[in-house]
Amino acid sequence: MVVLAAAVVTKTGKALVSRQFVDMSRIRIEGLLAAFPKLVGTGKQHTYVETENVRYLYQPIESMYLVLVTNKSSNILEDLETLRLCGKVVPEYVEALEEEEVALAAFDLLFAFDEVISLGHKENVTVSQVRQNTEMESHEEKLHKMIIQSKINETKDLMKKKAQEIEKTKIEAAKGAGRMAGISSMQGMGSSGMGGGMGGGSRVDDMAPRYRPEPAVPAYSKAAEPSRGVKKGMQLGKSKAAGRDFLESLKAEGEAVEDVPSGAAAAAAVTGPPPPSDPVFIAVEEKISCVLSKDGGVENCEVQGTMSLQIQNEADACVRVVLAAGTNPGYQFKTHPNIDKAGYSNDNVLALKDPARPFPTGAPLGVLKWRLQTREESVVPLTINCWPSISGGESYVNIEYESTAAFDLQNVHIMIPLPPGAQTPQVNQIDGDWRYDMRKSCLVWSIELIDDTNRTGSAEFVVPAAAADNFFPIEVEFGAAKTICEVRVDTVLDARSGQPVKYGSRTSLVTEGYHVE
Repeated sequence: MVVLAAAVVTKTGKALVSRQFVDMSRIRIEGLLAAFPKLVGTGKQHTYVETENVRYLYQPIESMYLVLVTNKSSNILEDLETLRLCGKVVPEYVEALEEEEVALAAFDLLFAFDEVISLGHKENVTVSQVRQNTEMESHEEKLHKMIIQSKINETKDLMKKKAQEIEKTKIEAAKGAGRMAGISSMQGMGSSGMGGGMGGGSRVDDMAPRYRPEPAVPAYSKAAEPSRGVKKGMQLGKSKAAGRDFLESLKAEGEAVEDVPSGAAAAAAVTGPPPPSDPVFIAVEEKISCVLSKDGGVENCEVQGTMSLQIQNEADACVRVVLAAGTNPGYQFKTHPNIDKAGYSNDNVLALKDPARPFPTGAPLGVLKWRLQTREESVVPLTINCWPSISGGESYVNIEYESTAAFDLQNVHIMIPLPPGAQTPQVNQIDGDWRYDMRKSCLVWSIELIDDTNRTGSAEFVVPAAAADNFFPIEVEFGAAKTICEVRVDTVLDARSGQPVKYGSRTSLVTEGYHVE
């Protein structure tokens, strides 16, 4: 029996998983698999079909076929047994027998097929043995790890015993020092009270026993250290160069990998940005959630904003925040319950109802919130249009963006999903940068900054032919240093003297669920 190839193909002839076991060209294998659906008749109960050169043995799997390609001189009974074993193996690695799930489990299926078939001949294995071999579980490895762990535990117990002995030695040394101090005091009393009366007699210190405390043994002595033999196996976390090589390999596969900071930079990354140093700090944060229709228009858009006040010292806590606000039609504003609503409504001033009462210090306090829910396209800062079209067995995807915002957009990322089984797309033209995210199976279009010089942009890429719905939903991320709502701080005044107060501020706009569906 000689099995030329094993594959899972769709009814249109697209190979989701294919593995060849003899020395044949890739084009030859792809041609055989592409010709298979045309040879399968409808309404027949056969499980094989023959051509002049090869024989196809197949088994339906939902909307797909599991196919073995053999030569015509192969034993068909053994081939059928091999086909049944492969048919049992596939559900072990694919939860739902669908094209997308099979494509995701392609590597596992390839390894499983290698365990079932070796150099074109069936191996004498069962499904459980295939599963065990692909998972590479080793009883010897587990036993070796248990022995190493037992040695580590024994070493820890020995270290504890040594530590107890050292502590006991220190206690005895302290007691001996106390006895020596008592003897020395008795000696002083004898020499001063008796003078030379005992000139020829024995001295007290001559009668006292000589005490020599034992030297302390270090907590981690050589006796407590585990034996250091020859290290075997792979050592993880030892080489920084190996870590860099791993990150470089991920970047080569299209993954977005950020360099890990070290030292103070790493500590800053963990703890976040430093707290504001200004005596009065005002943070304005706004989030936008938007669902755009792929046919044009806005299905839903929601803008939510918050203004928070943080005061460092009680001496600066009696303040009044004067705002410069626009018309903002459709927005709903709410102030903190302790804010004077009349002063805000009439004069756009955020101040406490009691002018003599100070604001809380040490932590941010939300003083103003606003919300807008609309379907007006003029509010949306960035619109996306995507036009997939099929031509000659390929899908040409043309996508463009347009920004109508009165401010700049930063770190714009447009993520277009790709059809199941698609590889790195062919990008013909793009305004900005792009990368292929293998794990999410999407093309990430990145524009660092959108300002007055590039309010519009376009891109075009090519993938194998697929339905237009496969390129949606499109996810969009961006940020800005201004808000959609026309609210900003004009000045901050001392509530008692009316003099201006030094303050710092930060304004940010971020996306929270920005899609094109």
